[in-house]
Amino acid sequence: MSDKYDALKLENQLCFPLYVASKEVVRRYKPLLDELNLTYTQYITLLVLWEQKKLSVKELGEFLFLDSGTLTPVLKSLEKKGYISRKKSKDDERVLIVELTDGGKELREKAVSVPSGIAECIDIDKKDAEKLLKILHNMLSGFKE
Repeated sequence: MSDKYDALKLENQLCFPLYVASKEVVRRYKPLLDELNLTYTQYITLLVLWEQKKLSVKELGEFLFLDSGTLTPVLKSLEKKGYISRKKSKDDERVLIVELTDGGKELREKAVSVPSGIAECIDIDKKDAEKLLKILHNMLSGFKE
């Protein structure tokens, strides 16, 4: 027999295991990213840019689910490290375009071992990982505005 407070039990919350799993996965990235002198947010920003090459700050934020207030310090740091450049769009000077530099392109080769390093320290089999990834992407698509 369940009572009216079952919905408030921690074990019944979807948000809690997502939160803890996310926090723990990011924590496991840290030593791998420390070798590249990157934070997790800098890393995921570069992942998008390695794939897309050149984007506006707004487009980049949409990929990463980050607002410009969160993204701007990340981009400034990546620019200072020589991995990206930020320039005003020729078509609309209100739009800031982010593009990889040669240094950012070269860093991709050093980062290629990060995914396998993460896979080694997360105890999930390949089929479950693929299923989870699909579920999470479906979930994220529901958050797009």
